[in-house]
Amino acid sequence: MEYPSLSHHGGTRGVTGSCHQLHLDPSVSLLIDCGLEQGNEAPSDAETAALGFDIQGIQALVITHVHLDHVGRIPALLAAGYRGPILCSEPSARLLPLVLEDAYKLSISSKPAQVARYLDFIRDLIVPLPFEQWHTVAERPGLACRIRLQRAGHLLGSAYVECDMQHEQTNTRYVFSGDLGACGNPLLRPVQPPERADVLVLESTYGDRLHPQAGDRRQRLEDAIDRALADKGTILIPAFSLGRTQELLYELEDILHRKALLNTTGPAPDGEPIDWSQLPVILDSPLAQRITGVYRELHEYWNAEAKARVEAGRDPLGFSQLISVDTHARHQQVVNYLKSTGRPAIVIAGNGMCSGGRIVNYLKAMLGDPRHEVMFVGYQAKGTPGAVIQASEGAEGFVQVDLDGRMYEIRAKVLTLAGYAGHADQRGLLRFAGGVSRRGAQVILVHGEQDAKRSLRHALAQSIETANILAEIRIPGD
Repeated sequence: MEYPSLSHHGGTRGVTGSCHQLHLDPSVSLLIDCGLEQGNEAPSDAETAALGFDIQGIQALVITHVHLDHVGRIPALLAAGYRGPILCSEPSARLLPLVLEDAYKLSISSKPAQVARYLDFIRDLIVPLPFEQWHTVAERPGLACRIRLQRAGHLLGSAYVECDMQHEQTNTRYVFSGDLGACGNPLLRPVQPPERADVLVLESTYGDRLHPQAGDRRQRLEDAIDRALADKGTILIPAFSLGRTQELLYELEDILHRKALLNTTGPAPDGEPIDWSQLPVILDSPLAQRITGVYRELHEYWNAEAKARVEAGRDPLGFSQLISVDTHARHQQVVNYLKSTGRPAIVIAGNGMCSGGRIVNYLKAMLGDPRHEVMFVGYQAKGTPGAVIQASEGAEGFVQVDLDGRMYEIRAKVLTLAGYAGHADQRGLLRFAGGVSRRGAQVILVHGEQDAKRSLRHALAQSIETANILAEIRIPGD
């Protein structure tokens, strides 16, 4: 075997489970992400979270970002005996314990003493790295490797990883994209493509499509709120705790801020105007609340426009109309109150695909009432309750959804709000791959369905041919 070389331990069959091992020589390697395969991609046997590879010689685990499909196998890695550093960006170092704590409580134990021991163990291994600075991970005669994290724009702290290796007389640079964000994220700085890549391991989630323009999504959100005010109904937004929730809060604060400046009131069919300043925005997800708290504390990592709002005295993720619901008893009170009163509200609750979590109780209480509206801002996987509810948008006749084993009629309005894609589209991926600028380079496509990877391979081949570069584009297993 020639070195350096790559092994893939996930992320090649679909869009989850990212885990790549970079072998520097026969006895030294790095692990880039250690994610969990989820949904239809997960193994059917009981060893769903098993590691599945030998950890001998792994010098460091490098994390691109803290979604479970990139970090969910860390418990299995530790159980296998790994005690090396977990290298990640400074925001990710703050967020990773929250995400792993939540997963630990759901799958292993919620006993406080056990959770505390587990988190102390995790924190001892985490090594936060600043963006844009080289960090040496291996150095010995004839071999040196350093890494650098660059902003990936997917969520706070997300990074792509540059690995620069000196092996004997040869210098090689590997780039691992992680998950690349779409253009127009309201909170994060845009992605800057790598200056060089001899081997690029590139995600391909949306490799076969182009996103619609995101410019009108805020107006559509505002229009939906106007409808809810007029109908005296509640807008239910099933949201993912990390990333999407914070984007929504940021845009809601901006809408409410502008309405307050204009002293705008909402429409009302009975002629009595409804005051926007009294519209509650309810965040009903303990994990989302903790993550939002970290986002607020780390506003120095936001983009210039978002930081300017903070400097102007605004609190985009902690505004006065935002109500956080913590305990389950308080959650049930809020559900009952909104069901029985005619007061409009916006509720953001987990989980994002309506397959569990607190959103389910809101849906049970309100799906049968046409005053209310369910608004989707994220992907709904096939077979989930969210996908069933989403498919009822514009459907004629009687539609039901199974929630916790009971069928509920869908009479509430349903809206899918486009423009909230978390991943770069084909145009963004091609732009990122512009760093492949020398003959003999390789592009390895991962983290995507087969059709998306093949479509991106075709587009990349055309792009590289136009630039008169000879490069190999591979799809593992294809």
